[in-house]
Amino acid sequence: MSVDLTPFLDAVPVHALEAIRAARQALVATHENPDADTIGAALAVGLLVERHGGRATLVCSDPIPALYGFLPGVDQFRTDLDPAGSWDLLVVCDCGTLDRIGPLRQRHQGLFDRLPRLVIDHHASNEGSGAGDWIDPSAAATCEMVALLAARLGVPFDAAGGALATALMAGIVMDTATFAHPNATPRTLAVSAALVAAGAPLSDISRRLYRTKPDAQLRLFGRVLDRLETALEGRIIWSTILEADLEATGADPAHSEGLIDLLAQSERAEVAIIFKELGSATRISVRTKAGGVDATALTGRFGGGGHPRAAGATINLPVAAARPVVLAEAERLVTALGR
Repeated sequence: MSVDLTPFLDAVPVHALEAIRAARQALVATHENPDADTIGAALAVGLLVERHGGRATLVCSDPIPALYGFLPGVDQFRTDLDPAGSWDLLVVCDCGTLDRIGPLRQRHQGLFDRLPRLVIDHHASNEGSGAGDWIDPSAAATCEMVALLAARLGVPFDAAGGALATALMAGIVMDTATFAHPNATPRTLAVSAALVAAGAPLSDISRRLYRTKPDAQLRLFGRVLDRLETALEGRIIWSTILEADLEATGADPAHSEGLIDLLAQSERAEVAIIFKELGSATRISVRTKAGGVDATALTGRFGGGGHPRAAGATINLPVAAARPVVLAEAERLVTALGR
């Protein structure tokens, strides 16, 4: 079975094709606190560069969580760079802003600013100010975009023994919650069908990402869900992950993945928020109902971004101080809906 993606390939800009073809030494960066979409996109871009005769160095500010250990090639990621290294292209995957690369970029600011740059991202909040930016908010995942890039470059999805298809499928599964979110479009489904036809193990990926959790993670979920709170008669729902929760349960920070999606299942809530304690700072993850509050309107107030239904921000306040400020803004936005 083959799936024809030709009708969708004009979405890939020429400058992206040229950059990948010309790269001899590409530096491929993900966002901090990586998820399957940024990891899968980076792995795939690395394979595309190598198929065109170049070499790729994959970097992430944080270690790759064990959850994603099943992805072929994931052990290639580095958390820092050799100062003596030489690169001719920087590819940034799934970052709404360059700041999302995290401490790695801060440590090597000169290098990251100097290199020719290709940004591949699907966040609606990304203003795409660089000449090499390819921003497509209509894509459900950055991996959807990279799949089209691969197809336009003529690289088969079963390349590298199926590693390409697996990496791309993982990102799409993660960012659509296995096609449950409204961001899954006909193009998303066509790309996914082509990946499955090439051997991507869809059911196994879905199971690993959404239906397999270590006991420590389940204990963490229990603690956080037990302190659920609501406002505006249930139209806002939130909870908090404290650093003490991780210590008490033996969980690591990556185990918080999925909690916000549980809160978003609230029958009444227009806005769901998870507050995550990060020392003297606070990370917020936000989900909103279709047709209601724009999640980026809330997170943008605090320097964050994302998508209309899913967004996040990091606030330079301790969680006890950040929470009332964020909740006040959430209440304002929900009240303004007038329903």
